[in-house]
Amino acid sequence: MSKGSRDRAVKARQIVASQKAAERRRTVTLWTSVAVVLVLFVAGLIGYTVLSGQDEGKVTTPASAVDEGTAFATGAGPVTVDVYEDFMCPSCGNFEAATGPTLKRLATDGKITLRFHPVAILDRFSNGTEYSTRSAAASAAAAEEGKFIEFHDVLYANQPAENTDGLSDAEMIELAATVGLTSDTFKNAVNEGTYKAWATQVTETFSERGHTGTPTIVVDGKTLTGENDTVPSAELITQTVEKAAG
Repeated sequence: MSKGSRDRAVKARQIVASQKAAERRRTVTLWTSVAVVLVLFVAGLIGYTVLSGQDEGKVTTPASAVDEGTAFATGAGPVTVDVYEDFMCPSCGNFEAATGPTLKRLATDGKITLRFHPVAILDRFSNGTEYSTRSAAASAAAAEEGKFIEFHDVLYANQPAENTDGLSDAEMIELAATVGLTSDTFKNAVNEGTYKAWATQVTETFSERGHTGTPTIVVDGKTLTGENDTVPSAELITQTVEKAAG
């Protein structure tokens, strides 16, 4: 073989070796990239799962809530009257207008401990805005500011009809301001839905206690109804309270 042929052969082998080396580098680079992507994906997945686990089902129970964190009380009388209500419920609105003043007077006079349980069973009647849940949650925020009764009353005074969007968060905040509830803490709790999971939880407790509709009135642990399972009147509640008090 001539010198020229040998040189060409050597050069050819060098070229092939160089190509193979480049191919190996590309392969290593490719698998390194794949490994990095997999690591990042797994890390992201783990992080998402952890965060989801932290947020999912997180319940912030209002410090002012009583009865296993389900209600807000006024008065300290010997007879306990529990009122389970949904701020979207028309019957609740009627009950509040007809009987609310009597209940609050009995509480003020020291005859009853009045406990309000905001529940959310009528979200399906607010066009997807979950007004029942949002208003119950907002009432919890009001309770934390010492303004549950005031906020409760102004919500009923401006109660939206079923099958409407209900009040927006901004509208509830505006109504709250009319009763002196203006703190940023309250506003943030409403806007951020701080107590929405709580509202869901207390509604589940309502069901677990065997209640099915609102308003439900319980006097000293016994559900009270009027004739033919109607909502009890102010007179019937007063008589029942006096009997329970002895």
